[in-house]
Amino acid sequence: MTALDEPTVPAADPDLTAAAVAWDLEPLVDGRGREGVDELVARAEAAADRVEAYRTRIPSLDAVGLAELMEVLAELQDALGRAGSYVSLRFAVDTLDAERGAAMQRFSEQATAISTRILFVELEWAEVDDARAEELLADPALAFCRHHLRSARRYHPHLLSEPEEKVLSEKSVTGAAAWSRLFSELTSAIEVDLPAGPTSLEQALSVLGSPDREQRRVAAEAVTAALEPGLRTRAFVFNTLMADKATDDRLRSYDSWVASRNLSNEASDESVQALVDAVVGRYDIPQRWYALKARLLGLDRLADYDRNASVADVEEEFRWSEATALVRDAYGSFSDELAGVVGRFLDEGWVDAPVRPGKRPGAFCAYTVPSAHPYLFLNWTSRRRDVLTLAHELGHGLHAYLAREQGVYHQATPLTLAETASVFGETVTFGRLLERTTDPDARLALLAESLEGQIATVFRQVAMNRFEDAVHTRRRGEGELSVEAFGEEWERTQRDMLGEAVEITPGYRTWWSYIPHFIGTPGYVYAYAYGQLLALAVYARYEEQGSIFVPRYLELLRAGGSLPPEELGKIVDVDLADPGFWGGGLRIIDGQLAAAEEAARDVGRL
Repeated sequence: MTALDEPTVPAADPDLTAAAVAWDLEPLVDGRGREGVDELVARAEAAADRVEAYRTRIPSLDAVGLAELMEVLAELQDALGRAGSYVSLRFAVDTLDAERGAAMQRFSEQATAISTRILFVELEWAEVDDARAEELLADPALAFCRHHLRSARRYHPHLLSEPEEKVLSEKSVTGAAAWSRLFSELTSAIEVDLPAGPTSLEQALSVLGSPDREQRRVAAEAVTAALEPGLRTRAFVFNTLMADKATDDRLRSYDSWVASRNLSNEASDESVQALVDAVVGRYDIPQRWYALKARLLGLDRLADYDRNASVADVEEEFRWSEATALVRDAYGSFSDELAGVVGRFLDEGWVDAPVRPGKRPGAFCAYTVPSAHPYLFLNWTSRRRDVLTLAHELGHGLHAYLAREQGVYHQATPLTLAETASVFGETVTFGRLLERTTDPDARLALLAESLEGQIATVFRQVAMNRFEDAVHTRRRGEGELSVEAFGEEWERTQRDMLGEAVEITPGYRTWWSYIPHFIGTPGYVYAYAYGQLLALAVYARYEEQGSIFVPRYLELLRAGGSLPPEELGKIVDVDLADPGFWGGGLRIIDGQLAAAEEAARDVGRL
């Protein structure tokens, strides 16, 4: 490892930049590229023909007949899932390529047309009498899709007639989906002018972790300048999508802007509000940390661009080979089986890592379909934070991989449980990093970084939820919001969390405008806080029980989304229905803050 301000490795070192780490998407389409996509679409269309033979018959089907229908639908979803994953992942690594954009749009139109043909299945199933539905679902023939079918019935009050559903489905291609794609292209094309030369938004934001305050300030001002030219356009995109959602919610009789998200997460409005209230009620934790961090950095008060600064004198760089060895070791310390699957991700072309022009920002795991395997998307900048991001996304990948046996209906969990494996894996990896760090100052820096991760995932995400709540509410009451109105709500909700511990600079008021979750998945962000606090509880069980906990954890991963969240939690002895659950997770973070304060005293920095 080398210090960023004293580089001994050329910037172009491919191991440092992970330049050669690109995924191989061709297995998704049997190595046939566009022809493979077309063949998969044709397969889905043929399956849709078979599904349409069931029209008007669903209420009279027995369990075996319903199982046969669901098998055909699974074939359809597998074909569309493979083709859709291929075109969307190709686009994610190069959003500026016109051919890739056109291919994704073409597929989206084809998939929507197919999905529209089979809308009647959901509508007819929702009309089946409750007693009859439960009788059917008790039959072993439907075990492979039982929870899916039971959950689908929750949408009954919000479904429209088939002609109305068809209109909304077909118009979505040129509506919300198109606006979301435009936003992705706009943000991916943002170029930030730093003193060392122009760079991507992702790279520029990573500079905010630099130990050098002047570098952080310059980078923050450069990010603000880069966001300015397209600000009104991105605000218009956001406004349009909020209006579209308001219309959809009104037509479907949802009580609030976030109710549909809660329903998809299998979480009640009341439980989500309890989470938000619990986190907001402990905003003292981030405020205490940022006040402490100012002292550690020798500042009277942090500015917003100081929040991610390392408290170490220098920041470490990690080569890709070093990072992957560490993550393999971390997962291996927990489970040989998980370490073996991690090896497949890293060795078999399942990861795309380097920063490239036109590549969308961020990191994610694409589940694809159970008949294939997941893929990881990263923007590697060689920071320690990137090592933990790799471990985090591998956790998602392991969850998806082990849950493949559940099939297309039950592989994925609700968003509220989707972060469990990722945060768990990140926490295990952090533990390995801490074990190998003996220098007291370096250990303090690591503890600080872990705590900041908790704050970012729990408190910052809830603050962003409060921003979303504010702008969606205002949009529905006042109409289109100005750039200034977005900035007002962003500053207010950030200030509520940060208090007087952090100065919010004028430029920071526009930083809401590059966050993709607000655009593509409205209401998503609170699931990070939910998942983080859940994962902390699960990891606490591991620390208490040791190796005997491992089989139960693997059972949880293999279960995917085959059970309601409360039942999945019981596998690892977590009670999600307990009103005090959130407070317990928040107390764990409070304890980590106390540990950081103690470490600071130990090295004489308090």
